[in-house]
Amino acid sequence: MRQILEKLLKGEISLESAEKLIKLNQIREIEDFAKFDLSRESRAGFPEAILALGKEDHEIIQIILNCMDNLPVMVTRLDENRYRTIKKEIETLISPNLKLEYHLRAKILVLKSEEEKRHPVGKIGIITAGTSDIPIAEEARIVAQEMGCEVLTTYDVGVAGIHRLFSHLRKILEENVQVIIVVAGMEGALPSVVAGMVDLPVVGVPTSIGYGVGKGGYTALNTMLQSCAPGIAVVNIDNGFGAAVFAFTVTKQIKNKV
Repeated sequence: MRQILEKLLKGEISLESAEKLIKLNQIREIEDFAKFDLSRESRAGFPEAILALGKEDHEIIQIILNCMDNLPVMVTRLDENRYRTIKKEIETLISPNLKLEYHLRAKILVLKSEEEKRHPVGKIGIITAGTSDIPIAEEARIVAQEMGCEVLTTYDVGVAGIHRLFSHLRKILEENVQVIIVVAGMEGALPSVVAGMVDLPVVGVPTSIGYGVGKGGYTALNTMLQSCAPGIAVVNIDNGFGAAVFAFTVTKQIKNKV
């Protein structure tokens, strides 16, 4: 899009041609299985991401190879075995100044330029109720960091031993975070506790960790939705990605108003 606008400013193309080119360049069709949104970052403020679930390895490879001029590219929910297969196929085809980063616990692959530096946006905190919730928290952390947020984390401070929370929460608040993401499975009570103690936006992330009446995270989800602490935003079960995007959007708006 930038190249098109530069040509328009230089008088190399007409306004009508520029409009047509912009519309054509917003979506990149990749064979018959993908339509990659090239303008998501300029339009919405965060880059397009590739969800690995439901896609064949060769489809992910083709999407990556077709979008290397639109970095960074993130592939989410990608397990380690699939990552190794994809890496083997693409590492000889990408430019030497690009790097692949795979985050095992978050199950995220990031392809980006080594020179790329995102402008700092703001600070967010991420808290988990249990150790088993960490993979979802790590998904949120990696996504938020790739978008330019500074992230502070504290894990395993849930209501089963609520005394663990207070000193760690105080440390996060002393760093002047602007949003706190709280990740919890089982009964999902921790976001309510945190929201009742802070004057910041709190994003609740229910996880599918639990058993019996936990019902794959629905109990935690309903608890967060029914919270008596007002002002909690709640995302879908195991949706660390969505929580990170929401937190990023809030911090960006705060920065824009400063």
